[in-house]
Amino acid sequence: VVPPVAILAQEPHRGDFQGGAVMVFTVRTRKFLTNPLLGRSQFVVDILHPGASTVPKTDIQAKLASMYKVKDDKTVVVFGMKHKFGGGKTTGFGCIYENLKTLKQFEPMHRQLKLGVAEAKKKMGRRAKKELKGKLKKLRGTKKNDAKK
Repeated sequence: VVPPVAILAQEPHRGDFQGGAVMVFTVRTRKFLTNPLLGRSQFVVDILHPGASTVPKTDIQAKLASMYKVKDDKTVVVFGMKHKFGGGKTTGFGCIYENLKTLKQFEPMHRQLKLGVAEAKKKMGRRAKKELKGKLKKLRGTKKNDAKK
């Protein structure tokens, strides 16, 4: 990981805004600190994008991964993006985990789902839950535990 210095990165971005014009944005990090207990580096991300719409998080993650020479892009997490009134600047929070194992251990489930690292649990339907509840009322002991599965 690169030492905690403000690093500038400019990336042309082609999107469906402004008639396919090239979007240039600058990524800066500040308040960079290494958190060995959580196995990550954490920082505040500032994105400057004058005259352009909001930069996608995936582009920010890719840029941070290249800036800090991260092997796996999925270990870079960006969240809490706030846009300044009038546009042109966005601020958020970012973490770079040492590996996927620590990311899965410490990152909240909703962010893991957004990153595509974890899969959502299969939920039981409303009607099926009610039928199971009625069935469990009639059973006792080990048969009740077997019916839950």
